[in-house]
Amino acid sequence: MELFIQRVFDGLQAGAIYAILALAIVVIFRASGLLNFAQGELAMFTTFVAWAMLDAGLPWWAATILSTVVGFIIGAVLYRLLIVRLGGPAGNPLAIVIVTIGLFLILNDGAGIIWGSNPAKVPRIFGDGRVEFLGAGISVQVIGLLAVLAVLVVGFGLLFQRTKLGLALRAVTSNQESAALVGIKVVSTLMIGWGLAAAIGSIAGTFTASQNLSVDTNMMQIALIYAFAAATLGGFDSPLGAVVGGLIIGLVSELVVGYVDIIGPDLRLLPGFVLVLVVLLVRPQGIFGSAQVARA
Repeated sequence: MELFIQRVFDGLQAGAIYAILALAIVVIFRASGLLNFAQGELAMFTTFVAWAMLDAGLPWWAATILSTVVGFIIGAVLYRLLIVRLGGPAGNPLAIVIVTIGLFLILNDGAGIIWGSNPAKVPRIFGDGRVEFLGAGISVQVIGLLAVLAVLVVGFGLLFQRTKLGLALRAVTSNQESAALVGIKVVSTLMIGWGLAAAIGSIAGTFTASQNLSVDTNMMQIALIYAFAAATLGGFDSPLGAVVGGLIIGLVSELVVGYVDIIGPDLRLLPGFVLVLVVLLVRPQGIFGSAQVARA
């Protein structure tokens, strides 16, 4: 029983990171109808920024907050300088995909040039303490991570449903021309959306580094794959779906690898993607996604 509980919380810890990164992907998709394949490398880059602040003497939690602000600025600037010039949501989606893949490579190589390719050690944000739960020792880090995830879910639920900015983001996604006609500043609104997504990704990056006790240039690549799977499972237009999808992917991967001998660590990606495939065969828009209605 203790081993099962431990594996559940290990799965929740990994799933929470996937969920946060998936939430960033969904925020961009809801704001602009686009996918950012550089989301993971943006998170990695800002995590190196956090490490640089840590190395300069700031506490890890303070460095995390400041790197989140840096992530917001980078995300907003990238949208204004690159995506807008490609036409934004009305532009060629393939061109934007290629640009974000190019950003992936630039950020990865750039981080290596600036900070080197060797992993840099970092502490756990919430410390190394443990709490006993039904005989299993649960890391305070896991509890803190799940608490941060809950705050993000509630915060973005309120943002999209109860604030002018959230309604503006939804309006711009639905119809840019109509949104502009009612006074919404389309470019500025989308800059904020991309900035928020990059800030969320920064949080995922620092928690990934904190979990691994190190930051390196390749740390977010597998997490990004899981995050896209989580967003697909939950629905690309649903922040709640992204979170639920991330937690499910984390739990399924951890439990299947732990209890099915034929699937070892080398096949850790398999269970989650099989689950995504099964769900999409039944519900193509994802668990919480909205079905697209089109005229025949």
